[in-house]
Amino acid sequence: MRAEASQMAGLVLACLVVLVVALQVNKALSLELHFYRNSCPQAELVVKRIAQKHFSNDPSLPAGFLRLHFHDCFIRGCDASVLIDSTDENVAEKEAPPNLTLRGFEVIDEIKSELEKQCKGIVSCADILALATRDGVAFAGGSAYALPTGRRDGTISIFSDVHIPGPSFSIADASKAFQTINLDLTDLTTLLGAHAIGFCHCGFFVQRLYNFRGSGLSDPSMDSNFLDFLRKSCPKPVEQNTNISADPKVFMTAKTSTPFKLDTAFYSGLLEEEAVLQLDQDLAFTDITRKIASDYVNRPKMFRRKFAEAMIKLGNVGVLTGQEGEIRLNCRRVNNPTSQ
Repeated sequence: MRAEASQMAGLVLACLVVLVVALQVNKALSLELHFYRNSCPQAELVVKRIAQKHFSNDPSLPAGFLRLHFHDCFIRGCDASVLIDSTDENVAEKEAPPNLTLRGFEVIDEIKSELEKQCKGIVSCADILALATRDGVAFAGGSAYALPTGRRDGTISIFSDVHIPGPSFSIADASKAFQTINLDLTDLTTLLGAHAIGFCHCGFFVQRLYNFRGSGLSDPSMDSNFLDFLRKSCPKPVEQNTNISADPKVFMTAKTSTPFKLDTAFYSGLLEEEAVLQLDQDLAFTDITRKIASDYVNRPKMFRRKFAEAMIKLGNVGVLTGQEGEIRLNCRRVNNPTSQ
């Protein structure tokens, strides 16, 4: 009887997982290309124009958008909840430690303000963020993929909900975390390719340089010359530095000449044991992820195509559609605060 009960419980759990995945797929299918073609025909052009203007002044902006979009989608799905400001009654997602270095909020605000002038209450903050990220990928040299739209905005943003895979996660733990949002190991390896652009604060990896896993030594997987290179930019911390703005930064592909180009330099670096983050470096040490990395280095066009596909898949995670959520009039706050 116990065996039968256990078998039945396992079957019920499996059915529930299938149901959740089916619901996510159905929601994603309710998104469509050019969703605003009648309600706000200029929406995608406005997003691209304003994003392009800021990119011209700050070529690292696509990296900021990518991280902002990922951190949004990983918590409660792609509902722009990461954009919401805290209130006296609630501490929002953006205050959580993994989100303190997120950027691009002001650009999203500017896009939203312009779209509210043209089409009041029509274009969601979630779609603005997804579209700005898509355009940023193209600005940085990636594929200009067609992005389905029709997302609606969430009304809940809670500090304690934030659980982003960290740079010291193992591949196995990061893969498990990705599975919770219906992304697989290939998606993980591909999306980490975003680390080809932008920069990283030393605080995210400094322990690899001086006290790896409490050993008092550096991470043995690092190339010795690369270790020396990073130590010049990231001195050994004397005490815990809580001032993020004062934390030194290095380019994610620290020794390449293309720090703002979404290319395969990231994968070349990790194969040469020159990845900045531990999670990135560990991609070189499992058979599956190393093969994917090698394939991308040898076939750059395949990487761009796979990256675009993974971004579309990421943008489908937990979307709100139809009458769910709302269209926020200001990306930093919900329309009706009592609904939070």
